Amino acid sequence: MNKSVAYGIKHQCYSNDKVPIKMTVITRFAPSPTGYLHIGSARTALFNWLYARHTGGKFLLRIEDTDRARSTDGAIEAIFESLTWLGLTWDEDPVFQFTRASRHAEMARQLLAEGKAYHCYCSPEELATMREEARAKNLPARYDGRWRDRDPSEAPSDVLPVIRFKAPQEGETIIEDQVQGTVRLQNSQLDDMVLLRADSTPTYMLSVVVDDHDMGITHIIRGDDHLTNAFRQQRLYEALGWHVPVFAHIPLIHGPDGAKLSKRHGALGAETYRDMGFLPEAMRNYLLRLGWSHGDDEVISTQQAIEWFDLPAIGRSPARFDVAKLTNLNAHYLREAEDARLVDLIMRPLSDIFQRTLTNEERNRLVRGMPGLKARAKTVVELAGTARFYIERPPFDEKAEKFLEPEFLPMVEAVIARLKILPDFTESATEGVVREAAEALGQKLGNLAQPLRVLLTGSTVSPSIFEIMHVLGREETLKRLERTEI
Repeated sequence: MNKSVAYGIKHQCYSNDKVPIKMTVITRFAPSPTGYLHIGSARTALFNWLYARHTGGKFLLRIEDTDRARSTDGAIEAIFESLTWLGLTWDEDPVFQFTRASRHAEMARQLLAEGKAYHCYCSPEELATMREEARAKNLPARYDGRWRDRDPSEAPSDVLPVIRFKAPQEGETIIEDQVQGTVRLQNSQLDDMVLLRADSTPTYMLSVVVDDHDMGITHIIRGDDHLTNAFRQQRLYEALGWHVPVFAHIPLIHGPDGAKLSKRHGALGAETYRDMGFLPEAMRNYLLRLGWSHGDDEVISTQQAIEWFDLPAIGRSPARFDVAKLTNLNAHYLREAEDARLVDLIMRPLSDIFQRTLTNEERNRLVRGMPGLKARAKTVVELAGTARFYIERPPFDEKAEKFLEPEFLPMVEAVIARLKILPDFTESATEGVVREAAEALGQKLGNLAQPLRVLLTGSTVSPSIFEIMHVLGREETLKRLERTEI
């Protein structure tokens, strides 16, 4: 029986010489659910998703939950939620690595039966001594292969063995990486890694190879911190008689100062950026440009990204994360977003501010006022803050209070009188009467506009006051100008 069918995962088809008969690109994203979806991991997911979409292939999701002590249901849900928010939808049900442990162990025992792996009976004390001796010689800690060719009759009866892979000791392993180019490693540097622990649980290195094969993964796109793993994994593929996927190891993301990305640089979970008011299309665009380029293009739509994305365009140098650039890009996407969608995004924070559910009329007012609001905001959070005056005028700020002095009252009253008899309460009509009042009073338009702005919004900074009057409507505009709430 075909093992891949038995485990509910489709194999890719290969000819006898292990050349794909007809390759359908299948990529995967394989996070460990031990915390939030790191922004660097989100970029890895994006690159895999884009390459699958670009080639008409599939993007799969695998949850590597073998670390049972640290893996949590909450972290799994956070990964699902973050990927969904980013629009990185996967094409089949997620694979949970822990549930496939028996399949992984089966492959380790197959290698053992074929003489490509062996039992190792080293005690923890012996392994500790090896590490100490290597450290004393300034050498990397490596297993010395003492059970590689030893007679099993010498095995101690009181030690449960592990199964180790019999790695090649001569020659070199070569990877034709789609990002890093040709990468070589002398096989003398590959030690005999553990495949199956003494308690029969598989190791990460074995589980990854078996899962990637059984899922039919054709391209492995991941951070270059996994490059050293690729040499060992390639040898495992070959020992199992499986086709080796195409590798593409992308450089990691650094902070603006060139240091490894950390929380102080903005290395937060993807959901945190959503809560900070960033749009998913802005995040996709920004993450795409962290290490990938298409000429001098900075603003790249998702459709363009799918059309243009390819692995050779990924750079080999670490990208630098800059929250300021992300914020500026987000401002662009806010201006391009549909008004009704943005209103839906700010309804909840505004309801929290006013501690009540907003009415349909208030929502409609926000939709009418959104063109002027979104042109001035950089995040959804900022947009919600500047939009609140369309629901209720907030308390006057310090800069605004000086425009409430009695000297401004005659000017405001002149405008009120004209607005009351205005036939059509349009934006152009309100502008006309305010200009007329300013001319009649011998004032510059700005001298009259600012006290009007303060009375309408509570602030000295806002969209056009004529737009605001039109959005608020005659009744609400007059109510605020007559200062009945001061």
